[in-house]
Amino acid sequence: MYKPLADEIRPASLEDVVGQRHILGPKGLLRRIIESGQIPNMIFYGPSGTGKTTVARIIAQRTNRSLRKLNATTAGIADIKRIIDELDTFLTPGGVLLYLDEIQYFNKKQQQSLLEFIEDGRITLIASTTENPYFCVFNAILSRSTVFEFKPVSPEDAELAVQRAVELLNARREKPLTLEAGVTKRIANACGGDVRKALNAVELLFSTSADTVTLSDARDVTQRSAMRYDRDGDEHFDCLSALMKSLRGSDADAALHYLARLLEAGDLIGASRRILCSASEDIGLAYPQAVPIVKACVDSALQLGLPEGRLHLAEACILLATAPKSNTGCVAIDRAIADVRAGRGRGFPRELQNVHADGTGFEREQGYLYPHDFPHRWVKQQYLPDDLKDARYYEYGDNKTEQAARAYWEQIKK
Repeated sequence: MYKPLADEIRPASLEDVVGQRHILGPKGLLRRIIESGQIPNMIFYGPSGTGKTTVARIIAQRTNRSLRKLNATTAGIADIKRIIDELDTFLTPGGVLLYLDEIQYFNKKQQQSLLEFIEDGRITLIASTTENPYFCVFNAILSRSTVFEFKPVSPEDAELAVQRAVELLNARREKPLTLEAGVTKRIANACGGDVRKALNAVELLFSTSADTVTLSDARDVTQRSAMRYDRDGDEHFDCLSALMKSLRGSDADAALHYLARLLEAGDLIGASRRILCSASEDIGLAYPQAVPIVKACVDSALQLGLPEGRLHLAEACILLATAPKSNTGCVAIDRAIADVRAGRGRGFPRELQNVHADGTGFEREQGYLYPHDFPHRWVKQQYLPDDLKDARYYEYGDNKTEQAARAYWEQIKK
């Protein structure tokens, strides 16, 4: 039966695992836990192809507990009950080590069904997830588990795995294949930190090459491999967040990088929304014209679609990143909303009420002063409710535009 290369050469010892030095290095906490033999409940969190399943299997080999494996994409309550029924029998004399892959696909009830047994130690849970466990794993499971983050594997470490795969495949051939210079480096650099993806590329190249694996073939196989993006997962929100924070931080190059990642994944709408938001949230009153300019760019991008729409969004990103920044409008409205939610701001000043507020035949003098009847179109009167009459939500920013407005009104209101 066919066995994928990535599974066939899966490391059997910690020494052969590539990457994850922060937790598996000589002084790494996870390594020390594994070597101690006292395995707690753990959650492995990180992207695909970074070694989560491999490390779980190594742990299973080093414990005297019976190993059971479930994948939450296909398993259900019935599968959990079958494992529970085996507890305290001759089948599981030392308890069960349960490796639950993709735990994020288990609902709250399914996750809760494990609580009693991981609480008393009859089941030791090692769960893996590509989603943020603090969002997708039930709190009671989290409180009984130690979370370890697996990071994308560096190109240097991924190349070690690629070279190991090349040696294995060549050892099986009557006439080993020759690799052009740069092939293994290209595969390792293009896998986006996913070792499984790199090994799949090696396997494909070996199955389609006669004498030599060319650099051109390696480029063709990996031309979009480095993309790592999940429209419903952490990568999606991380990329959107990174785009907006780069705009706020005035780094045009970083903003263009994250915009490129979003556009390569086809997320034109998500990128457009963040760019529109930044125009008011981060640039705001320091350069008010940013809003209509960016709106025009976004409208054009959405009308054109990709790939042409990239030009307008790139222009918007560069404009926002290089524009002066002010969040005074954002801060001001949030302060006002906080007062409203706290129940402050009762009623209205009499001068601001509708002239017919008292009902026909019961009108009283309103006392409203019409600003346009006064010099400079301004007259002093109360606008806020009595309990908020001294409230200050907006504070002028230190940019040229807002300081000019401040100087104007200070002169008028003398």
